[in-house]
Amino acid sequence: MPPQYRLPFEKPLVVLEDRLAELERIPDPDFSIRDQIRTTRLELNRLRREVFEKLDAAAIVQVARHPDRPHSSDYLELVFDEFVELHGDRSYGDDPAILSGFAKLEDRRVMFIGQQKGHTLKDRERTGNGSPHPEGYRKALLRMQMAAKYKLPVICLIDTPGASPDMGAEERGQAYQIALNLREMSRVDTPIACVVIGEGGSGGALGIGIGDHIAMLQHAYYSVISPEGCAGILWKDRKHADKAARALKLTSSDLLRLGVIDEVIPEPLGAAHRDHRATAVLLKGALQRILRDLSQIPRGELLTRRYAKFRRMGVFEEVVA
Repeated sequence: MPPQYRLPFEKPLVVLEDRLAELERIPDPDFSIRDQIRTTRLELNRLRREVFEKLDAAAIVQVARHPDRPHSSDYLELVFDEFVELHGDRSYGDDPAILSGFAKLEDRRVMFIGQQKGHTLKDRERTGNGSPHPEGYRKALLRMQMAAKYKLPVICLIDTPGASPDMGAEERGQAYQIALNLREMSRVDTPIACVVIGEGGSGGALGIGIGDHIAMLQHAYYSVISPEGCAGILWKDRKHADKAARALKLTSSDLLRLGVIDEVIPEPLGAAHRDHRATAVLLKGALQRILRDLSQIPRGELLTRRYAKFRRMGVFEEVVA
C-alpha cells in the first residue's frame, strides 16, 4: 500500500502508484488489464530502485523521519511474541518514550527495549516524539540489569531525534542519567544487540546504544547531532541542513565504512515505510543471527570484547614532538 505521506523525491512514483491501485480495484480483470498491472508493477519497481539508490544524506534523514515508518511497537507486533511490558523506574515514574519488557523471538526469550514515537499526534505528544526523559533511561537500565540476572539477551531498538531537552528532564538529571547508562551498559554481563531503526540522535540514542553488535536499517541515520542543529551551530542558519547532513557522515553506509556500526540491515525496495512486513522479516532474520552469534561468545570474553569494540572507534596517531 502506498504511504499516506509522500516525500518530495517520491513524487515521480505517485502517478504509477495511483495507476496501479486503480487497475487493481477493477473486478474480474481480463487478460489486457492483468498485463497492464504486470507492466505497471515492473515500471514502478524500476523507478523505485532508481530513486532510492541515488538518495543523498539529506534525503535519507527525511526517510528515517517518515511518519509512516514502522516504530518499535510495530516491530513488537511483527517480529516478537508474548510481550510482557514492564513499567516504571522505581524512582520517579513511567516514561512512554521507552518500551521495555520480556519478549520471545521464536524460541529465544529476550529483554526488549525500544524507543517509541507513536503514529498519532496524541501519541507523539505523549512520548515527546520519542525523546526519553531520565526516568526512561533509568527504566531501560533496570531492565538490562534484570536481563543479566536472568541470563537473557537484550535487544535495543533505537529511534529518537534526541533525549528530551525540556526543563523537567534537566531538573531530573538528564545528562547524568545518560552518562550513567553509558558506563553501566558497558558492564552489563549479557549479550546486547542494538539496532537503529529510524533516527539515531545524539546522546538520546547512545543512552541505550552501547552493545556487542550495533546494526542499522539501510535508510536510518545515526549522528552526534541533527543536521538542523549542526547547521545552526556552524552556519547560524538551519537552511544549511543539507550541507550539514553530508558533512556529518550519518548514513548507514558511511558508518559501516568508518567502523562505527557492525552491520547494515537492508530494507525493501522503496524503504521500510512502504512495506512494514517485509522490513520486519529482514529485521527478524538479522536479530536471530546476531543473537545466535553472540550466544557463542564465552561470558568471560563478552565484556572484554565490548570494551575493545568501542575503544577501536576512531583513527588517530600519536607523534612525539
